[in-house]
Amino acid sequence: MRKILFLLISLCFLASCKSTTRIQNFQPSNTPEVPNYDEEENWAVLPHTYSDDLKAFSAKDMEGLKADVFYVYPTLNTADEDLRWNVPIDDAVQQQKVLQKAVLFQASAFTNAAQLYVPYYRQAHLRSYKMLDKGGEQALLVAYSDVKKAFETYLKKYNTGRPILLASHSQGSTHTKFLLRDFFDNKPLQKQLIAAYVVGTVIKPDLYQSLHPMTKPNETGGYVGWNTFKKGYFPKNKNFYKGSVTTNPITWNDEKTTVFNQHKGFLYSNKKVYSKALKIEVTDGLIWSTNPKFPMRFFMSFLKNYHVGDLNLFWQDIRENVALRTHTFLEAH
Repeated sequence: MRKILFLLISLCFLASCKSTTRIQNFQPSNTPEVPNYDEEENWAVLPHTYSDDLKAFSAKDMEGLKADVFYVYPTLNTADEDLRWNVPIDDAVQQQKVLQKAVLFQASAFTNAAQLYVPYYRQAHLRSYKMLDKGGEQALLVAYSDVKKAFETYLKKYNTGRPILLASHSQGSTHTKFLLRDFFDNKPLQKQLIAAYVVGTVIKPDLYQSLHPMTKPNETGGYVGWNTFKKGYFPKNKNFYKGSVTTNPITWNDEKTTVFNQHKGFLYSNKKVYSKALKIEVTDGLIWSTNPKFPMRFFMSFLKNYHVGDLNLFWQDIRENVALRTHTFLEAH
């Protein structure tokens, strides 16, 4: 398992990675209690527990939706002063971040086409990616064990044979790569897979046996992914990205560049969608984006890593593509 984790794991590139000198090595005895996903309180979102804010972005006839989306949220436990390796799922601060940040500005893009399932999980702290040999690997395995159990509960209790979308970002994508391996690749469940949006991670096109990157906007049964940076910027570890799947999240095909008019919309923190706000260029392993046109864009001009915006920069583009792929899948089945 250790070799597999090191092969599949992706680094989280957030600016909040700081000193780790005070951190003690991982201690299993300090691991938070294992969640029971038969209990609804351990799910951030189920189809009948949408918040009013989420409902505003969702299909009006939610009960009429024929597909499900299982979403795994990104790293939200990033504070340098937080010495925990894994955050308990009943941590109120973490829960608020999940609902008001990750779900509202990422998972909401999928709720026009599918019913949403979001489990809380004992997320590994951001430092885990830089301290794999001192406890990070174990912390990430704890986090994945929750995601896996939640997905097993979803299949047993909720799915009833419905088509499935997977959606994830950052650490969530680390775990979703494992879900694809453990449940879909060369397995019967692949027949139910509409698409997997595995974003903000490095994922190689030959990672799986029967699952492949999708290169057409209406293609189904595979996965897409990308990592977004400011136009012209290469991260120091740019070789880490080379050869990874880099989907064009505007055209969803092999086109390497776009123009402003093609961009469907960026969901900003004021809950407004700004269309024609950016254009992109696909490089080897990276998406280069212009500085988006939106309020306060001046301050974003200093930012070079757009990792935190991997999904909401293309929120409307994803929304329309999810609807297309879901419709195509349902028509074919």
